[in-house]
Amino acid sequence: MYRPLVSKVVGFSHRHLGKLVGKYGYSLMTRRLGDDEVLFLNWGYEEDPPMDLPLAASDEPDRVCIQLYHRVASQVDLKDKRVLEVSCGHGGAASYIMRTFSPASYTGLDLNPSGISFCQRRHNIPNLTFVQGDAENLPFPDQNFDAVINVEAAHLYPDFRRFLAEVTRVLSPGGHFLYADLRGRNGVEEWEAALADSALQVVSQEEINAQVLRGLERNSPRYQELVNRHAPPLLRRFGRDVAVTQGSPLYEQVERGDLSYRLYCLVKT
Repeated sequence: MYRPLVSKVVGFSHRHLGKLVGKYGYSLMTRRLGDDEVLFLNWGYEEDPPMDLPLAASDEPDRVCIQLYHRVASQVDLKDKRVLEVSCGHGGAASYIMRTFSPASYTGLDLNPSGISFCQRRHNIPNLTFVQGDAENLPFPDQNFDAVINVEAAHLYPDFRRFLAEVTRVLSPGGHFLYADLRGRNGVEEWEAALADSALQVVSQEEINAQVLRGLERNSPRYQELVNRHAPPLLRRFGRDVAVTQGSPLYEQVERGDLSYRLYCLVKT
């Protein structure tokens, strides 16, 4: 019974629970970890041959997670741009992109107040700020950003179309939405329809299942060790499933091709 239940919960029939997950689930995880071990919450990305990005020694433990954000952010030139990341998690990507791509400013927004407090303590970089807020009601003026980044989060939002409308509102004309996310195969048609109906034009899209699966494979031992160290014994199996380690329901769905993980670049015309 357990595995079918987990598969159903994480199988994207749960978007109506997205705000509860974002507000309480991630907050609990942030408090549980309580240190600097987890700066990224995404599945990771690796190419064949490997990307081999030059990284600082402090970034190296998060290589495969950084590579996903690098792939997303490098779709356009962010130098001297005003950038917003929606669902910034623990701020690792915000720090990396600010240091690497030199935007004029970078704002990380997340629903999780514990995560935002963590980011404010952990990432002290000029022109990098963190704000607690809702992806479907962005607390910013119209046309306030040149680029919006969103990675592996929007499948949790209760109203994806409203989120897209908010992204469009806060983007300046010609601004870009740099986006990576996943859906079950039975949700792809609805996903594509929402994007097509928005005021954003698709510049490029790519399915990156193979690259994400390689990232999951490389991250799996580390995530298993973190779960075993931080989670009570009775919750470790569930923790490994949430972390998408090898053998977990979501991992197997990616491996079978039951999920579509995509990379998008869209523009506000």
